[in-house]
Amino acid sequence: MSLGAFALVASEFMPVSLLTPIAADLHISEGQAGQAISVSGAFAVLTSLFISSLAKGINRKTLLLSLIGMMIVSGTVVSLAPNYIIFMFGRAMIGVVIGGFWSMSAATAMRLVEDHHVPRALAILNGGNALATVIAAPAGSFLGSLIGWRGAFFCVVPVAVIVFIWQLISLPSMVSERHRQPASVFGLLTRPVVMMGMIAVSFFFMGQFTLFTYVRPFLEVVAHVDVSTLSLILLLMGISGFIGTMLIGNALKHSVYPALIVIPALMAFLAVGLILIGQWIVASAAMLTAWGLFATSAPVGWWTWLARTLPQDAEAGGGLMVAVVQLAITLGATCGGILFDGIGYQATFSASALALLIAALLAFAMMRLAR
Repeated sequence: MSLGAFALVASEFMPVSLLTPIAADLHISEGQAGQAISVSGAFAVLTSLFISSLAKGINRKTLLLSLIGMMIVSGTVVSLAPNYIIFMFGRAMIGVVIGGFWSMSAATAMRLVEDHHVPRALAILNGGNALATVIAAPAGSFLGSLIGWRGAFFCVVPVAVIVFIWQLISLPSMVSERHRQPASVFGLLTRPVVMMGMIAVSFFFMGQFTLFTYVRPFLEVVAHVDVSTLSLILLLMGISGFIGTMLIGNALKHSVYPALIVIPALMAFLAVGLILIGQWIVASAAMLTAWGLFATSAPVGWWTWLARTLPQDAEAGGGLMVAVVQLAITLGATCGGILFDGIGYQATFSASALALLIAALLAFAMMRLAR
């Protein structure tokens, strides 16, 4: 599952470092090429909302293998695409895989391990996500310069084939509970703790991506870093995030709420720190490294919260959370950009800090409600 997450996230974000050659080869603008990420996000939202009800009765091992098979087809279609329409069709397919895979991730982990091992299992699964976040963009750029953007995309295909074979051999049969009507994704929102949790997770990801999306222009314009220093800082963020993902499982064994409260509060503090002393390169590097540690590991906390709050409806809950997260990321990045262009980085980072503080306060309220 972790290797599958790695291949999937690498596929999702591969266009980030290849927009220019894609645009040149397909005779489109870089903005149109950038829609390759938008279309995958849109199809991920749609799939996550409806896969639980549409796939009822299907063995979950079969469903996961079908999604990995679709990833293989998607990578092949994109790498061989003769025009923009076929290219976007391939990207839409990876969006379906993203929505389906992440919607079922928590429920699958719960079926593969005993209850007390679920946080660690989710941390291992998300480790693949964290590792791909570290290397996907630079690897895509490097491979693109050697073998072209099509070759870079196709490099994910053999990894996906390995995932398919590995899961075919290692995953047990996971028969769907035919006798039980799956919960409605939207029906879950009638439960107060679920509603509050989804609002909290939306504020968390809005706050995270309001700031994170504009880290590069902030470092270049405010801290005046060169390209090599920028790459080093981004690498440190990725490495610290991977370490945080590996460590957070132990912190979630007894209760998830302390992590859900403390992590966004600390990230809000870091956002304010970047406003105050971010012009110093060393200070920016240190704070962004800490940001990576917290931000990348936080989703493990939220997936663990989901597994414990909705043990019988983890698939429907997972679909709902994937949709909320995708929409929150889009809203955060959009609002952050408007503020960055219109007022400046201080407004963007202040908005990030405010959203993160709201997420921490909502998590505290959830803890009180759960008692």
